[in-house]
Amino acid sequence: MANQQLVAGVDSSTQSVKVVVRDATTGLLVRQARAPHPDGTEVDPQMWKAALDSAVEQAGGLDDVAAISIAGQQHGMVALDSTGDVIRPALLWNDTRSAQAAVDLNNELGGDAQIARKVGSVLVASFTAAKLRWLADNEPANAARVAAVALPHDWLSWQLQGGKDLDKLFTDRSDASGTGYFDPTTSHYREDIVRLALRHDLEVTLPRIINPADFGGTTLSGVPIAAGAGDNAGAALGVQAQQGDVIVSLGTSGTAFAVSETPTHDSTGAVAGFADATGHFLPLVCTLNAARILDAATKILGKTHDEVGQLALLSPAGSNGLTLLPYFEGERTPNRPHATGVFAGMNLNNSNQNDIARAMIEGMLCGLADAVDSLIAMGVQVNRVILIGGAAKNPAIPAIASAIFGRTVIVPPVGEYVADGAAKQAAWAILGHMPTWNIGETNSHSSKSTPHVMDQYRTLRNNTSDW
Repeated sequence: MANQQLVAGVDSSTQSVKVVVRDATTGLLVRQARAPHPDGTEVDPQMWKAALDSAVEQAGGLDDVAAISIAGQQHGMVALDSTGDVIRPALLWNDTRSAQAAVDLNNELGGDAQIARKVGSVLVASFTAAKLRWLADNEPANAARVAAVALPHDWLSWQLQGGKDLDKLFTDRSDASGTGYFDPTTSHYREDIVRLALRHDLEVTLPRIINPADFGGTTLSGVPIAAGAGDNAGAALGVQAQQGDVIVSLGTSGTAFAVSETPTHDSTGAVAGFADATGHFLPLVCTLNAARILDAATKILGKTHDEVGQLALLSPAGSNGLTLLPYFEGERTPNRPHATGVFAGMNLNNSNQNDIARAMIEGMLCGLADAVDSLIAMGVQVNRVILIGGAAKNPAIPAIASAIFGRTVIVPPVGEYVADGAAKQAAWAILGHMPTWNIGETNSHSSKSTPHVMDQYRTLRNNTSDW
């Protein structure tokens, strides 16, 4: 029956929530909606729930939906007390106040090499464990009340169940692997790290780990809820990534990640050793500065996003010597949480809109080219680069990306791939097998390699001291 064939997928991202309803077998899009999230690096989680309720209503509700799954922004700390109430506004992944806490925990756990071996990643400000330590150091009364810790997608899945019983909290490997207290190799929590981070030995409930194709609970109206995923793992499902595919996502953050059969443990901290949403692994490099660099360009130049791209294409590769280090919001990779952006090489010749536009796009993409190189250095196979995210539709991005990456870049049709991945996960749980959906016609872009652009960027990056 029709009501047994529709699945809903949710992407609860930093800036908004998106809901798609698709046919479980074919992937046909039936309806969709979105609602905004508030700005800021700390947010009352109830705002996420209100936005989700609004988007679900706009998308026609869930009465005819057979299953739902939620993907969401990773790392965010939702601290709950013993009654299930939120203790304080959630600290998001891009809140850098926990930078020193991350350094402290890495040291207390034996140094970068040891923590990478334990949880797959060196802790930085983004990770939930670092935020728990910040809470213990700066709000000890709140830390003493922590009875459970959830991530954004966990918390929303729990809210769909009523949001009362802490034992009903559940998550998946992909999102848990971004906490800093979960070992993706063994698929078990490191509760000792939670206790160390919070500076107390009180019992803390952590969400149950649900297998990729299983359900974790049901909504109050009886709709099964699949395991859900971190946003990048959801996107990998949405674009149907295979081994050898590196996905570069240009959202609020910039990420480069790949599906891998083997885990990574990078003691340099460049590559996070995450899990994916299928039972494999998802080595990932994250930068804090991506699409918002283009937003800044529109303000600086007084142009639309498309106009910024068109101006950039009028400038030669390398922007006539103008280079941007795009650390507008600090940076995660490299770990420079207090950094600011830097323009270098400016002169009378390149002080024009065309060169400024291209330098901003090149700066954003060079950071991600470094990310791809870091994956390769960890032994990740790279056959294709798939470019997704809102900024990928800019007319200049694919061509400039191909030149900087020195590879063909494939751009799928514009879509909500994180939400689509969540919907596919729900379909997998309903059907008993992973469906293959037609995501539409992809475009390939091949440009002449421009290694001198990376040379300019790396010279600036290496010669700019920390802030």
